[in-house]
Amino acid sequence: MYSLDVNFLNDRSNIKPDKRHGGGAKPTLSPDDRRPLYLGFAALIFFPVLAGALWGIFTLRNGDLERQQADLDTQLGNLEAEKKNLSSIQAEAKLATEEAQALATVFNQIKPWSAMTQDIRDRLPSSVQLASITQQKVDLAAPAAGAAPAAGATPPVSGRIEIKGIANSMNDVNDFMLTLQQSNFLRADQTKVISAELGDEKTLQLPEFPGTKREMGEFKAPRLPRKVSFAISTAINDVPASELIRELDRKGAVGLVTRIEALKERGVISESAAKPKAPTQTDGAKKP
Repeated sequence: MYSLDVNFLNDRSNIKPDKRHGGGAKPTLSPDDRRPLYLGFAALIFFPVLAGALWGIFTLRNGDLERQQADLDTQLGNLEAEKKNLSSIQAEAKLATEEAQALATVFNQIKPWSAMTQDIRDRLPSSVQLASITQQKVDLAAPAAGAAPAAGATPPVSGRIEIKGIANSMNDVNDFMLTLQQSNFLRADQTKVISAELGDEKTLQLPEFPGTKREMGEFKAPRLPRKVSFAISTAINDVPASELIRELDRKGAVGLVTRIEALKERGVISESAAKPKAPTQTDGAKKP
């Protein structure tokens, strides 16, 4: 027996397949369609060209970076040279500053003898006569290695002076010592009487002229008052000369004052006001 299968759905042209369920005819490629070939050739040409373009861009960029690096290396070399020059200039400036400071220190430590002797003469009482002013040698002991000076310790003596003379009395010697303690050039704590001796009475000797004879009779020559021979020891003050400008100027040390003022104007020596020194009480001469 034969069976007959008839599909009436395919004969109905007004019925379209549902596209939501994936229906519909699939596109087919014709053997004469060359679009895939063209696309393949285009891709074959495009990607190498793109790679070459990128390589060219990167090459140009690398060249620019290398030139920039060369410029930076040149600038760095110039900066290194300038840095060396700056270091050399700084070293020279430091050396010049040290030399100027050393020179300023020398001038600042100078105490002219003319100014000090003039100061001593100005403080000399009328009842005291000077015989000599001598500078004594001071042996400075070298400090122990690593030893720091104790707080409040007395500074070492840089120069000692011995003053000898004669006075009418012990009180005059003490007065002279006290006036020396007020000096800005001398150390009050180091100014003291080291010796004072009352001399013998002396008779006034009348002059004798040749060819003449004087009859004295009962006339007695007057006796001179007894004098006190003394010696005062003191030390030169360590106060910088820049703090004694007015005192040095009054005592006639004009040259040193001019040099110190010039160093102050150049900033080598800083401006500082002289501090008055308070006198300290020391033992004076004792009456016998």
